[in-house]
Amino acid sequence: MTKFHTAALAAIATLMAGSALAEPQPMANPAAGAEPIVGDATYKAFHEKEGISRIMADFVPRITTDPRIKARFEGVNLIRLQLMLTNQVCYLTGGPCEYGGRDMKEVHASLGLTNLDFNALAEDLQLSMDKEGVPFTAQNQLVAKLAPMQRVIVTK
Repeated sequence: MTKFHTAALAAIATLMAGSALAEPQPMANPAAGAEPIVGDATYKAFHEKEGISRIMADFVPRITTDPRIKARFEGVNLIRLQLMLTNQVCYLTGGPCEYGGRDMKEVHASLGLTNLDFNALAEDLQLSMDKEGVPFTAQNQLVAKLAPMQRVIVTK
C-alpha cells in the first residue's frame, strides 16, 4: 500500500469515527456495512462484476498467504468468502448485486481483530485492485465505504 493509500485510509477512518455521534443514515442493506455508491461509474471502473470477481480471485489467495494475517483464515470456507466479498464489493460500488451475508459486526465479533490485521487486509486489497487496473479515484471511493467498518471489525 502506498503511503498515500495508507494515509487516506487512516484519515477516512478518523473522520468517520468522529461522525459516530451523528444521526445514523438509513442503508439499503445494513448487512453490507455501508450504503452503496450512487450511480454505476465506480462499478464500471472496477470492470463490473467480472472485474470484481477477478479482484477477489486474486485477493483471497493473497490474504490467505500474507504472513501477517493468514492464520485468521484457517478453517474458513474460502469459496464462500470469495463469493461474499465479490457480492459485497459489487453492491457497494453501485453494481446490481445483492449482499446476502451476515452483518459485519456479527461476522467479526469473536475474531479479536486488531488495527494491524485491518490495515494488512486493506493493503492486500489495494494490491489486488491495482493488479486489475482499477483507477485510484475508484479505489478511494470503495475505501471510503470500507473504512468506517473498522469500528465494528476491530475489537482489540
